[in-house]
Amino acid sequence: MFWDKLSADQWEAARSTAAKLGLQLSGIELREPPYDYESALDQAPLDHRGILIVPTSPYLFHDRARLADFALRHRILSMFVFREWVDAGGLLCYGPSITALFGRVAEFVDRMARGAKPADLPIEQPTRFEMVVNLRTAKAIGVELPTAILLRADEVIE
Repeated sequence: MFWDKLSADQWEAARSTAAKLGLQLSGIELREPPYDYESALDQAPLDHRGILIVPTSPYLFHDRARLADFALRHRILSMFVFREWVDAGGLLCYGPSITALFGRVAEFVDRMARGAKPADLPIEQPTRFEMVVNLRTAKAIGVELPTAILLRADEVIE
């Protein structure tokens, strides 16, 4: 799992959960943008280089095309938080829909424009999550995804 200081909380949550499930998870902290993904991969144990998990952070989101290309070149299965990474060539994502979140933001801005005080507006958790799979990427790295994943996906890019 690549992570940076803005996604450190996600790394800690993933590390803790993996330990509880008896899974081994290696984390590589990325320190100075622009991030050197090649060097980061070299830091990972040899037996932990087959799957890349990327949390969300502004820097990592900005680098989504670079990360997708990096994973593809190294034939690494890649999992991301938002569909925008999959649209850029990543393998799979599961997370909240940015489009749905922005829709809610627009509703809150409208309410404030009509006089609502920000402190009176509720804090909300995302309610719409999506799984998107990129079959072109799967074929390019030579992996066949289980039918169960494809059936559960909200969208499959072919």
